[in-house]
Amino acid sequence: QVQLVESGGGLVQPGGSLRLSCTASGSRFSIYAIAWYRQAPGKQRELVAGFISDGSLKYADSVKGRFSTSRDNAKNTVYLEMNSLKPDDTAVYYCEVKQSTGIESWGQGTQVTVSS
Repeated sequence: QVQLVESGGGLVQPGGSLRLSCTASGSRFSIYAIAWYRQAPGKQRELVAGFISDGSLKYADSVKGRFSTSRDNAKNTVYLEMNSLKPDDTAVYYCEVKQSTGIESWGQGTQVTVSS
């Protein structure tokens, strides 16, 4: 069993920055892919950034150049660095891990609100 916990969300002014964290716990597992998603009220869930074990990394066009991801294997933690935030970035952000077996795990989400 793998558990994911997101943190770091909050209220920030337009143009500000936040760093989200996603920490995994539980049994050891082999990671195939790690991704960040977000869902705003009344909108479909959107892929924000994704990393695949072969080295592939992609970002949504709406966040390209503003968001970046990193990983700390020793802490079982991945990060989403968000800069130049806009009101349209307001959403609940989720991290997702896909194991090599195909099993997916999701965190509970963390709220990001960008407003003056």
